[in-house]
Amino acid sequence: MMQRLYRVLTVLATPLIALYLVRRRWAGKEDPERFPERLGRAGAERPEGRLVWIHGASVGEALSALPLVERILETDPALHVLVTTGTVTSARLMAERLPARSLHQYVPIDRPDAVRGFLDHWRPDLALWIESEFWPNLLADTQARGVPMILVNGRMSDRSYRRWMLMRGVIRRLLGGFALCLAQSENDAERLRALGAGKVLAVGNLKSAAAALPVQAAALDELRTAVGPRPLWLAASTHAGEETLAAASHRALASAHPGLLTIIAPRHPERGPTIAADLRNLGLTVARRSAGDAITEHTDIYIADTLGELGLFYRLAAIAFVGGSLVPHGGHNPLEPARLDCAIIHGPHMANFAAFADAFAAAHGALVVDDGEGLTAAVGELLDNAGERRRYSAAARAVAEAEAGVLECIAAALAPYLDGGHR
Repeated sequence: MMQRLYRVLTVLATPLIALYLVRRRWAGKEDPERFPERLGRAGAERPEGRLVWIHGASVGEALSALPLVERILETDPALHVLVTTGTVTSARLMAERLPARSLHQYVPIDRPDAVRGFLDHWRPDLALWIESEFWPNLLADTQARGVPMILVNGRMSDRSYRRWMLMRGVIRRLLGGFALCLAQSENDAERLRALGAGKVLAVGNLKSAAAALPVQAAALDELRTAVGPRPLWLAASTHAGEETLAAASHRALASAHPGLLTIIAPRHPERGPTIAADLRNLGLTVARRSAGDAITEHTDIYIADTLGELGLFYRLAAIAFVGGSLVPHGGHNPLEPARLDCAIIHGPHMANFAAFADAFAAAHGALVVDDGEGLTAAVGELLDNAGERRRYSAAARAVAEAEAGVLECIAAALAPYLDGGHR
């Protein structure tokens, strides 16, 4: 009943959906050249043979899927992989990093006509959904066509679990469409079962299988030369409110650490000009990477507002604050700086990576702070004590390496479906 009602509403709301998408285009959140893909009109030909479709909502999910894409392609030289996401940033990264025999498309909006157009063209043989973005029409229509669906890296946060418990009939139907659910943890597995999932296995977090973020060696050498011996730290993947906290920490620490350079890499690079203006109003000297600004001896804050260069800045800095964690966003992936030998600081809001945050805490592999004052104290402690920096970074790397076998577990669980036997 609820599924039919949702379907009707998505049809009736077509004018409102169109207006919403126009506003997203104006805001730069939709790709104007590839916008028809969002309406279910393919931007590429379907390759011949069997096709595995992998859907991830945004950058994090898409990047975590890259090792899985490569592993799937290894199973059959005639197989192709289609990756869908919903954001411009993720599309750009996929264009750079997807291997041969794989391609990217924007996921269609969850309207019946767009979903039908997408499925008519691509005709996937297997559908893998990464984490927890459930679009009812897309799920129902994929299942109705007899395409096996598997939830990979499934997670269910406290907030999502409480919300879905109020709509158990809806989520039971959605989860019931998956032939198999591969959960990040046993806690996630228990919640998925409680909400109506059938076959559920706890196999670990796919993000554990990712390689270290890439870097262009020439760019790293250039930055190291520009920075020289200056002390520095990185605030990575920051959200609104965290940049001003990082700036306050810089001002509090600068007198005790002459030449201190603070690098801020916002989660959404398009916010770079706004962040720069705000911090200049605080009296700080700011340079922006996307504007080509040079780092001079007078630069206080360097804003890394470019795409796909986080690996560069994690390698440059020995101290990294993981953003989205001092504001209630849920935090970002702490494994990325851990793989690159950073001493890690994060705030209390790490629900998106709760299992990893717990593992870092158990191993004493990260400093947890509650507010801006705590951030200042933690950065100051690590700047003052090279031995502590090395101890924290070594513990963090050990945590990052501990679950390296998760890709093998996921590949083994997917094997019966990849051979076509479950079609």
